Amino acid sequence: MGRGGLTPFDQAVVEPQDWGRLEWMVSGAIGNSDTMTVGRCTIEPGRQNPPHYHPNCDEVLHVISGTIDHRLGESQLPMSAGDTISIPAGTVHNARNVGSEPAVLMIAFSTPDRKVVGE
Repeated sequence: MGRGGLTPFDQAVVEPQDWGRLEWMVSGAIGNSDTMTVGRCTIEPGRQNPPHYHPNCDEVLHVISGTIDHRLGESQLPMSAGDTISIPAGTVHNARNVGSEPAVLMIAFSTPDRKVVGE
């Protein structure tokens, strides 16, 4: 596709997880950005992604739907639709779905090649 351009809904790169799924629309690996990564994260009710951090980038997480408790370092932050959090590089974090519906989160990273430690 090259740098820039449209990623149709059915062409996102999907990574199933035991807690939900990650869907990638923009990244260096996809070939449509050399500056950032953008995706969608779905966490099933009662599930959580593992605590992890990104040594090479900041992350912004925006709740589209659902309710989560988000661990950011030593803090636990309740989040629901419309809430946004900025996560500095190197900060351990994870999200736990505390609702009865899937939680859908938009995620963006300040690099085209995000690194993950602890996942």
